[in-house]
Amino acid sequence: MRILINRFIVFSRLLIPVISILLLFLFSQEVTAQEPPPHPLEITVVQNLGFGAFTHGVTGGTISISSSGFRSSTVSVIPLNLGYPFSAAGYHLVANRGTLITILNVPGVPLNGSNGGSMTLHIIPPPQLVINTDPPDFTLLNIGGTLEVGNTASNPPGNYDGFFDIIFIQE
Repeated sequence: MRILINRFIVFSRLLIPVISILLLFLFSQEVTAQEPPPHPLEITVVQNLGFGAFTHGVTGGTISISSSGFRSSTVSVIPLNLGYPFSAAGYHLVANRGTLITILNVPGVPLNGSNGGSMTLHIIPPPQLVINTDPPDFTLLNIGGTLEVGNTASNPPGNYDGFFDIIFIQE
């Protein structure tokens, strides 16, 4: 009897660690000690900033497009619905999930008119954006703007166009 008890004790002392190790492997998960390497920010322009058609009176004013694409105006600027599209600028951004993107403030941009005159465009970027997708999926960024419109003498009717640069800082 004593020999049997000693064998059981020795057997149980060996069996418990073996079972513990097997259970550890059975319920283990993959663990990483390092985040993925930085994914360089990829930017694709999908939509240009456009203000559509509008008219202005003797005092001028402003016309704005919000980042959600809503159009508004002030003073004597009146938006017209003549079939000319208006929209916020749209960008597809691809980077690692959780990447913080900051957009530097863009100074006023001159837009030159087809019949003379110029207007000043002010970009309205979001203060910061956190990427919420994993590559190759994209996060959509919309950027609005405000256009300073002068009076009829300084801004004759016509098409006004120009270019602006946006600087993205990836953290």
